[in-house]
Amino acid sequence: MNATSLKLSAKALAGALVLLAVAGCTPTEEKKEAGAAPQSALQTVLQRGTLRVGDCLSFAPFGFYDKDGNPDGYDVDLAKALAKEMGVKLEMVNTTSANRIPNLQTNKVDVVFCNFTRNLERAKEIGFTNPYVVASEAMLVRKNSGIQSAHDMAGKTIATVKGSTNGDEVRNLGIDVKIQEYDSSQAAILAVKQGQADAMIEDNNFLAYQAKLDPSLTVTNEALVPLEYNAFGVKQGDQVWANYLNEFLFEINASGENARLYEKWFGSKPRYPLNPQY
Repeated sequence: MNATSLKLSAKALAGALVLLAVAGCTPTEEKKEAGAAPQSALQTVLQRGTLRVGDCLSFAPFGFYDKDGNPDGYDVDLAKALAKEMGVKLEMVNTTSANRIPNLQTNKVDVVFCNFTRNLERAKEIGFTNPYVVASEAMLVRKNSGIQSAHDMAGKTIATVKGSTNGDEVRNLGIDVKIQEYDSSQAAILAVKQGQADAMIEDNNFLAYQAKLDPSLTVTNEALVPLEYNAFGVKQGDQVWANYLNEFLFEINASGENARLYEKWFGSKPRYPLNPQY
């Protein structure tokens, strides 16, 4: 074979190798793209330019509609702060307790606030951030009642909402009390105001809001049930988004802004630390 033939053969071989390399790489690249992890909600929100927050807008003061029909409340203020930090618009999506998890799983919302208590059963389906507010059950009483705890309730009347087992928490302490049921929480609160009942048992955050509305009422400083740690709910497996939200919570807590918002809406400083005391 002469020199010219050798050169042509070398070029043909090189060309064949290039074609093989391209042919060999293409399926690999496609497999890599097909098996890539889905985009985090963090990137989706930033690209969309809108943050969709699921919140229960029928549970004042966490979330409700103001007189002009606009979302307002403690959760809404936190959502506004998050959207501002991200540099995006905010869309509040009215959510019920029942559809909190489905709305996350079907991407109807990016994150859920909505009085969401962390627990193992829910963690099978979604992810949670660190807690941003802590609640327990306490009693709403008149300031002049002399009642400071459940142990002062012997022989007295507790107002509860029909279907609730709240009054049983006091009975479980071995205290002899009378349970008076009412059709709504507002009716139970009115019974306390008018002296028809000595106390009402409910979520301490909710009761703090009621005491803020009526200075003649106060909330006992006790935990009648194990503390409930409420957090933001996110789609399961999106650790990037959860990490970002945890950093947001760290900064809003470290700055004191979360505590300020809590006091704004509930009329008192947070009663319990955000981190469990073991």
